[in-house]
Amino acid sequence: MGIFGSLFGAGIGWWLLGPIGAIIGSMIGSSLEEGAKGNKAKPGAGRAQGNARDGFMAALLVLMAATMKADGKVLKSELHYVKQNLVRIFGEQTAAEALRMLREILKKDIPLYEVTAQIRTHMDYASKLELIHILYGIGIADGNLSQSEINVIEQIARGVGITEADHATIKNSYFDNLDAAYKVLGVDKNATDDEIKKAYRKLAVKFHPDKVAHLGEDIQRNAKVRFQKLNEAYEKIKNARGMR
Repeated sequence: MGIFGSLFGAGIGWWLLGPIGAIIGSMIGSSLEEGAKGNKAKPGAGRAQGNARDGFMAALLVLMAATMKADGKVLKSELHYVKQNLVRIFGEQTAAEALRMLREILKKDIPLYEVTAQIRTHMDYASKLELIHILYGIGIADGNLSQSEINVIEQIARGVGITEADHATIKNSYFDNLDAAYKVLGVDKNATDDEIKKAYRKLAVKFHPDKVAHLGEDIQRNAKVRFQKLNEAYEKIKNARGMR
């Protein structure tokens, strides 16, 4: 099905239109046409699931490029860490294809406002949360998440429609201290134990990995990392307070 066969399906989705389509469409158009010839009919939930994943992957690659370009330069070390994380999440073959496409996207200008507006309109909320989670995870992988990268991810989060509270939950889960743990749960240090339990239960439903099951097992598996970070923050607070 072409070089990007395991990365994208053969269907035509929202991601091939607008600014995202302008950035990556030319790179995969021939692959889609070739795949469509051998897969003329993929009706039902299976194709819908494929379209959701395709859109997620397209958006992820463009947003990764925007984040990496935030400080005006892309280092080989950054690409190395990105590759490691892509392999961890998606496996060798898909990661290799994603990295090849990412290198091409990095050469292009990215109209971030328009890109995030497109994602905001077409992607479900749980998938947007996972996008932000992956961006922070890759950004911090080299131990040096710059302020310019943080600023871009914050702009992305606002642009795609993530609430400030949910963004704070994801961002602070990457810091290992008690203050950050409270911010992960979105509660004040003076909150009661019952308020903390209630906040945790609410977030546990919102951030549950099953919410992104439609994006594929690999992305759902990565979402479990995000969910574990939520649990770790809750346990840190419970231990500090002696809660049961």
